[in-house]
Amino acid sequence: MSRSPLWLEQTWRWFGPDDPIPLAHIRQAGATGIVTALHHVPNGTVWTIEEIRRRKEEIESRGLRWSVVESVPVHEDIKQAKGRRDEYLANYAQSLRNLSACGIRVVCYNFMPLLDWTRTQLAWLLPNGAEALRFDSVDAAVFDLFILVRACAEQSHSPAMQAAAKKRHAAMSTEERDALTRTILLGLPGTVDDLTLEEFRTALRQYDGIDSATLRENHATFLRAVVPVAEECGVSLCIHPDDPPFPIFGLPRICSTQEDIAALFAAVDVPANGLTFCTGSLGANPKNDLPAMFRQFASRVHFLHLRNVRREDDGSFYEADHLAGSTDMAAVMRAIVDELDRRAAAGETTLPMRPDHGHRMLGDLSQRFYAGYSAIGRLKGLAELRGLELGIRHTLANSSPISYP
Repeated sequence: MSRSPLWLEQTWRWFGPDDPIPLAHIRQAGATGIVTALHHVPNGTVWTIEEIRRRKEEIESRGLRWSVVESVPVHEDIKQAKGRRDEYLANYAQSLRNLSACGIRVVCYNFMPLLDWTRTQLAWLLPNGAEALRFDSVDAAVFDLFILVRACAEQSHSPAMQAAAKKRHAAMSTEERDALTRTILLGLPGTVDDLTLEEFRTALRQYDGIDSATLRENHATFLRAVVPVAEECGVSLCIHPDDPPFPIFGLPRICSTQEDIAALFAAVDVPANGLTFCTGSLGANPKNDLPAMFRQFASRVHFLHLRNVRREDDGSFYEADHLAGSTDMAAVMRAIVDELDRRAAAGETTLPMRPDHGHRMLGDLSQRFYAGYSAIGRLKGLAELRGLELGIRHTLANSSPISYP
């Protein structure tokens, strides 16, 4: 007797009660799961069962479920192996126990130093009038060389890039330079705080002597401390790839390539040590073959961020339509469907997926949202991804009727 197919669980990132998009609207978008965190709890503090239950009950009262935690932030002392690291490791492990006790068992996190995802423009105008997030390599070099004035920054940029940055910086007004600085140092709720230029310079100095090899070992220490706890209580940890997937401002990277992911799995080789497969972050690196990478690591993927970027020759990229960037999203989705079929045959559970970084468009252009998290652009992306999954399954079934859940 054949099993019913597993479908992707459609989820939506929600920043809690202060999010301008209410839970009722998320349900109208067709999502059934919520991806959120206790953004009001200070980084490094234990998430108590009481706080977790309060948030979970709020979500469930709207007919939704708390599917994924994004994120339980990793304190900088853990990344740097300094200060109160051991205390913060113990607190992290206890938060995992408490989440499990409340029935929440997928936890996304990142190990990027200081900054979360980094862009140079938050409202880059597309030809159709919508706005997208953009990482412009020349603007990033302008900031690094002439605003941050980082020591040895020249070693990070080719002579051609240095010349382009010098020319652009000279043409920029004070207001434009200030806007670039604010954009790069913008925080994300519950992950990192907004930083001033001086705060960032001070924080950067804490990474003196920490290269990729050192950061990778510090990550392995984190994994050795918390993955056994996750395994014990049935929690799946899933690291989010670096964004962008290459070093910026002298900060090291450890989760940008196929080799990086293989190394972090080898450090603690159990299923609880898993991956958030983000097609946008990994797709910004032209060396990454995303369908092949997904197939290689499929059994260790616990969460999906599906979005697309359009790469440019100088390393710049912008957030494209979900189905129209440099990544062949149909090929990625086919690999995902194959993995869902494998999981169905093995009696395993499905994968949660969320659309990410939608365009700011239509009525959302006149409203304020967290950068990258407007309503209509993500709704459009979710609908496209839902249709892509259905279309692939319909094709594989040789046009036999497919009942969508």
